[in-house]
Amino acid sequence: MEQTSLFEDNKNQPLASRLRPRNLDEFFGQKHLISEGKILRKLIENDNISSLIFWGPPGVGKTTLAKIIANKTNSSFIEFSAVTSGIKEIKTVMADAEQNRKMGQKTIVFVDEIHRFNRAQQDAFLPYVEKGSIILIGATTENPSFEVNSALLSRCKVFVLKGLETPDIVELLRRAIKDERGFGSYKINIDDETLNIIANFANGDARNALYTLEMVILNGDNENGEITVNKDILEQCISKKSLMYDISGEEHYNIISALHKSMRNSDPDASVYWLARMLEAGEDPLYVARRIIRFASEDVGLADPKALELAVAAYHACHYIGMPECNVNLTQAVIYMSMAPKSNAMEVAYLTARKDAIEQLAEPVPLIIRNAPTKLMKELNYGAGYQYAHDTKEKITSMQCLPDSLKDREYYIPTEQGLEIKYKDKLQKIKDWKKAH
Repeated sequence: MEQTSLFEDNKNQPLASRLRPRNLDEFFGQKHLISEGKILRKLIENDNISSLIFWGPPGVGKTTLAKIIANKTNSSFIEFSAVTSGIKEIKTVMADAEQNRKMGQKTIVFVDEIHRFNRAQQDAFLPYVEKGSIILIGATTENPSFEVNSALLSRCKVFVLKGLETPDIVELLRRAIKDERGFGSYKINIDDETLNIIANFANGDARNALYTLEMVILNGDNENGEITVNKDILEQCISKKSLMYDISGEEHYNIISALHKSMRNSDPDASVYWLARMLEAGEDPLYVARRIIRFASEDVGLADPKALELAVAAYHACHYIGMPECNVNLTQAVIYMSMAPKSNAMEVAYLTARKDAIEQLAEPVPLIIRNAPTKLMKELNYGAGYQYAHDTKEKITSMQCLPDSLKDREYYIPTEQGLEIKYKDKLQKIKDWKKAH
């Protein structure tokens, strides 16, 4: 827990701290929230803020927005750390906030990484949020639906922050070079291409972009008071050779496509190469892991049901240990997918069903499988004739579950790859039994 004074002027602070926006006009990105007329801007300018959650990736302005709100409303600003603050510290600060409320003073409690607070710690905030003793602003990189207690979440408005666009980051870097709080008192020679490389490498993270800019300027060639930055210096500072990989551009999609198609073509060597190209260029390992999860069902499916389990396990491994340690977890998953038997029956089944669902949105659910929780519904024959499969010897009935217009439609058509040949045989026996009965 730390109580801070806002916008301390300290030349020894990192560039990102020195350039922290002091008001909304200095803020970059999040135009969907703070452009003129947008809801969050109105709430801040009208001093009508209630408890809220900022959800978004690192370096997009969650803490900055909280401090801007505190400054705008002249509130006491208290920052909590999920690592060092226990329930005792929370209750002590909440008691002080309650006294401030009685004296007409607002207290904003900012909880960074609120998802790291356990349930008991989150519950400790709840009565004070309900009474209005504090305005709680939580920041999280994780989905608050899963990581924040439902009781607390229901009392907070969630705002989703997005990674900054490359043009916004480039503009931020230019301001850092010109602003007196940044490098405005120096003569900096840096070309637009280098600024764009820094912005792309930051992957939407303003703090990361400013850190890289500061490092390349401090390590630039200094001659007669002029600092020159070139791509050789940039490459040395970020220790990356794969600068041709544009995380937000065409090459990003080309390489993820190359990985997907190499796995589909059962080529583990090519698959690992394209994986390394992405990871060594700074790609988010969780993005790669999500693509592998999709592949496990789209291109392997029931030909090897364990593929999905391994893909999900790789995602969790990346989440727990991050880069660079998780590179071997992704390598294991990529090689497994490459060597697994292939079947696209899952995707074909869904896309075929999707087409029918879109074209026949109004098809009624057959009465026999409708729910009948009320007397009226039972009188209307909802659920009449329903056959409970568990009551039969075979654990199956001949009951029709598709609408009449689609009763003979087949969506899942198993292949003969891997274990799916067993599912094909089992499905045929089910169909033969239904026809016989």
